[in-house]
Amino acid sequence: MGFTTAIIGRPNVGKSTLFNRLVGKRLALVDDTPGVTRDRRRADASIASLEFEVIDTAGLEEADPDSLEGRMRDQTQKAIDEADICLFLIDARTGLLPSDKFFADLLRKSSKPVVLVANKMEGKTGDAGYYDAFKLGFGDPVPLSAEHGQGMADLHDAIVSAVGEDIAFPPEPDELMGEPLEELEEDPEVAPAYDPTRPMKIAIVGRPNAGKSTLINQMVGEERMLTGPEAGITRDSISVDWEWQGRTIKLFDTAGMRKKAKVQEKLEKLSVSDGLRAVQFAEVVIIVLDVTMPFEKQDLQIADLVIREGRAPVIALNKWDLVEDKQETLKELLLQAKEHVSQVKGLKVVPIAGLTGDGLDRLMKAVMEVHEVWNRRIATAPLNRWLEATQYHHPPPAVAGRRIKLKYVNQPKTRPPTFMVACSRPEKLPTSYERYLVNSLRKEFGLEGTPIRMHMRKGDNPYAGRKRRNN
Repeated sequence: MGFTTAIIGRPNVGKSTLFNRLVGKRLALVDDTPGVTRDRRRADASIASLEFEVIDTAGLEEADPDSLEGRMRDQTQKAIDEADICLFLIDARTGLLPSDKFFADLLRKSSKPVVLVANKMEGKTGDAGYYDAFKLGFGDPVPLSAEHGQGMADLHDAIVSAVGEDIAFPPEPDELMGEPLEELEEDPEVAPAYDPTRPMKIAIVGRPNAGKSTLINQMVGEERMLTGPEAGITRDSISVDWEWQGRTIKLFDTAGMRKKAKVQEKLEKLSVSDGLRAVQFAEVVIIVLDVTMPFEKQDLQIADLVIREGRAPVIALNKWDLVEDKQETLKELLLQAKEHVSQVKGLKVVPIAGLTGDGLDRLMKAVMEVHEVWNRRIATAPLNRWLEATQYHHPPPAVAGRRIKLKYVNQPKTRPPTFMVACSRPEKLPTSYERYLVNSLRKEFGLEGTPIRMHMRKGDNPYAGRKRRNN
């Protein structure tokens, strides 16, 4: 293990839940009662191939040094001293409490690298607490749901950035091409979309026997993957290095994803889990559909998973060589894609024949285009001009006689493009108006084909807390 990480935070923010998630076992007792953890607990942890030692700690509390709480805090201070990096957890659902700010000062004094984690971000209940976390001064918080395993890819990137790649990934002998899925560090948010020194990560997913392995074999020009008419031949997620028009690429072949009710054997469950992990750490995901039976329920669930994970999707209509009336069929399938995968406007849909390689250039052109959009950053000034014009032509609705005001917008991150809108009453803004904003933003700035995340937060009142002056 190359470095040590301590999980720090006040009681009941989810430290032990995150500890169990990183360790991969239920080692720490988890309960809603604050203060369950008292001693610090150590274990080997990993996020994909990023390996480290993690320390679970008691919830930090302000207390007398001689009390039980004070001795628990002393154990936590020792963990901070021993750690190379600290994960500072807050509960996004409850927002910042005075104890969060107190212990933020304590961590600053330690001079240790700190990754701020906004936990319990499932749903929209944590949005307000997430944006409050910026006030702590530790940079962008990592949105996470330790209980559900959401946001682990973002946590991976934040840890790598904090400790440095030399420490996170110490040099090792070159591994043989085609080993089971390895974790890959993501480019920093500000990195160029097409940095030739880093491989683009592309996962190939789909139902069993859709032709995923055949497609990869055609891409790399050799029988790299075992293929055949039987469904479910691929079990591990296998990585393959490739180069396309001078661009370095790492392809991930994954096991076919079946309906949850049909995934029964332990090995198949592990295979599907490995495929889901490949999606989480990919940049672009090619969703392979069998054109003889496209857009079945499982296809749509896979597409929805890719979009919810914020990856850049491209749909490949495979076995196109079996289609007779290609023009009419393509027209119908494009309409189906628009109807069934409506979460992403302008979704790239490319017909291919994995067996012959027909359409491969068109597929990779679509991959490069959507990857560029997925990495795109828009300056704040044009964003706010767009917001002003949008409100002028289509103002937000009035609720209980009061008009909702959208004050400003910015883009805090890319990969996928993510926008924050300051709003007078975000909880009252209808979902339909949010969809209108996303669609308008997509059209205005050419963000077709990629997921867009938009968060509404309540704008701060600069006069809040001031006493009214009597005339």
